Formats: sequence, structure tokens, C-alpha cells
Amino acid sequence: MIIRLINKSNNPLPRYESEMAAGMDIRCYMEAPVTLQPMERRLIPTGLYIELPQGYEAQIRPRSGLSLKRGLTVLNSPGTIDADYRGEIGVILINLSNEPQTIEPGERICQMVIARHEHPLMEEVTVLSTTERGEGGFGHSGVK
Repeated sequence: MIIRLINKSNNPLPRYESEMAAGMDIRCYMEAPVTLQPMERRLIPTGLYIELPQGYEAQIRPRSGLSLKRGLTVLNSPGTIDADYRGEIGVILINLSNEPQTIEPGERICQMVIARHEHPLMEEVTVLSTTERGEGGFGHSGVK
């Protein structure tokens, strides 16, 4: 599969950082550093525009090291880029740490996973099939 991409930034194209990585790293496109205060969220530009084939989406996910070490994560995780979207990819970052966090121009801020999806037909019914789990929800199976 080939994904068409416009790169208006001065950063390299997104790429996989290891041979078996599921996500490719995305860099921010800013002229100056941006500092997020604790619990502050902001839309961070990437300078990237993408054209996906029908039946695919791009998922924007946090980078685990950025989340663990600095408390920066993608707020609407995973963010979805639909195949018919042609605008700039923006990333909603939030600082969940107790200290201000500065994002430098060109810093890797998230990862993007390309995933196939379906558009199933919906059938309205009055009863669903039964299962052993049934209506057991959050915590239904215990903690150990």
C-alpha cells in the first residue's frame, strides 16, 4: 500500500523507528518551543496532510516514553484521521504531569498507526444472544 502525503514542515517524513514497529513517529511543526502547563492541552501542528485509501484510517496514539517520562499524552487517544480528511494533521497533547513541559520544534510527539476498518450494516433487534458473561461490566471478572 502507498499512502500519499504532503509535508509542509521542515521535518523528515513519518517513519517506523524499528523494523517491526506498528506506529510511525510524527514530529511537531512549530517555529518556537511551546510550553504546556500541568493539565493544559493544546492542538499541536505537524505540517502533514494525508490521503488514505477508502477503508483505512490513521490512528494517532501517544508515544509511551513521552507519556512515562514527561506526562505528555494524546488527549483523544487514539485520534482518528478518516480517509476523506484532507486538512493538516493536528495532535491534541495534554500535560498530565505536575510540572510545565516544553515541546521543541521537530520533536517526535506521537505515533501514527494505519489500520483497516469496516462499515458494517446495523440490524435493530429486540433481544441479543446470551453469553456466559452476559451484562457483566467493569470489574466483573475480579481483580486477581
